[in-house]
Amino acid sequence: MTSDHVQSSSRPLTDTAYLARLGKQSRLPRTFGFMSLLGFSSLSLISWEGILVTSVGALRNGGSVGVVWGFLFNWLGMLCIFGTLAELASMAPTSAGQYHWVAMMAPKRCRPFLTYLTAWQAFTATTGFLVATLLQGIVVVATSAYRPQPWHTMLLIWAVVAFAGFINSTTSRTLAKLEGGILIFHILGFFIVMIPLVYLAEHRDVAFVFEVFLNEGGWSSQALSLGVGLPATAMSLLGADSGVHISEEIQSAPKVVSRALMSTVVINGTLGFAMAIAMLFCMDDLQRTLDTEETLYYPFLHIFHSVLRSATTACVLAAIVLFMGLMSGIGVYASASRMLWAFSRDAGMPSHKRLVQLTSQSTPINAISTTVVTTVLLPLLILGSTVSFNALIGLTVAGLYSTYILVCALLLYRHAKGDIRHLEAYSITYTGLTWGPWRIPGLLGFANNLLSCLYLLFVLFWSFWPPQTPTPVEKVNFSPVIFGAVVIVCIGWYLLVARHHFKGPLRETAS
Repeated sequence: MTSDHVQSSSRPLTDTAYLARLGKQSRLPRTFGFMSLLGFSSLSLISWEGILVTSVGALRNGGSVGVVWGFLFNWLGMLCIFGTLAELASMAPTSAGQYHWVAMMAPKRCRPFLTYLTAWQAFTATTGFLVATLLQGIVVVATSAYRPQPWHTMLLIWAVVAFAGFINSTTSRTLAKLEGGILIFHILGFFIVMIPLVYLAEHRDVAFVFEVFLNEGGWSSQALSLGVGLPATAMSLLGADSGVHISEEIQSAPKVVSRALMSTVVINGTLGFAMAIAMLFCMDDLQRTLDTEETLYYPFLHIFHSVLRSATTACVLAAIVLFMGLMSGIGVYASASRMLWAFSRDAGMPSHKRLVQLTSQSTPINAISTTVVTTVLLPLLILGSTVSFNALIGLTVAGLYSTYILVCALLLYRHAKGDIRHLEAYSITYTGLTWGPWRIPGLLGFANNLLSCLYLLFVLFWSFWPPQTPTPVEKVNFSPVIFGAVVIVCIGWYLLVARHHFKGPLRETAS
């Protein structure tokens, strides 16, 4: 028996030992437990708030069928995906997340390139656009004299970004307590919003909620229309993986991260599905509701107003959704900055030595600042038009789903080859692929992994479609152009510069 096969101790590995197996040193304080991580992930996901905001795309392409059944389809798909990601998070609980998993599973010949590409794709999904435009919609409900302007949207996005950056820069050590507290408001807010709506509304019949199709995109078939609307409901289920990128700040990370990921998708999916059904039952007229998008940005504001018959009360309930969106930004930017910090730790970014620096409070301040500055530049390209909204949905879905596809496909490949061992049968110095303490066993795990890949390819395909045909310029989905530009720049930079120094995750500790 070789030294790699020495029976390990019955005691579970510590968080520091797990990181050491990955070649990393523990540098960040571990302030998160299960409940605080559940809050962090749930507030990054915010599905019941998200479905209110993003459902308009599914309503126009699919109708109520597109919202209800599209959400259910995406929810089941995300359960499969996060079952796979939870296995990977248990195997390698690191802030690098997807790109580190690609590095440990990809064939050696293409490992550095795929790792680099994965890291850059994951950076395309950060914005304060939804919060900014929702605030403008609330102001229109409050005073019809207000006329939103693109530059208003830009300034509001900057304010959202600045707020998230400030909180992340100043409350790093207390972020866990903050997220745990806001989780309670996230759940209470669901009932505060839903109860008056359901109680006061004149309810539509069951057939309207579950059977009405709409094809406003002018597509040749209902099936095609449903496909085009699918990314809208998928977007309301994105974000739970934010918890992965703070793995190095979590106690008992190999178990806690996986449990929190699955709990987040189950809880938020349940709340989101219930809110989608409630919204449709409370809708007065589908076409009239959709027509308000031109003035209110988000038709759910019209539903609030028409049911409550009071602009003030409607604004109060909408402000709960707005507040949760603002709080979600804190987690999104915390996650993005940790991933940037981890990528810089592996010499993947220009000026990586500066970006990896920590303050005396162990806050990655330079990574946070760079994330904020990068996002501040985005509104200069998209200034609050319909083009922006369509591009945002497509770009967000494509950016994250493309990273999910890589890790799910590589895990399927390694799973099929039988390359993944059981850690308890090996010494802690063994650096090959080993299952963590959380996994889906046997053929069930393989089937889940396969379904994840199929679902991801299907939704990624639809994320690049425009919302209607023929497509006027103001309705064009520019996400393929933006996403393609990011990929081309990444590949070009890698071939010209990065391939000479980036070899994948660096080992900071001996095996």
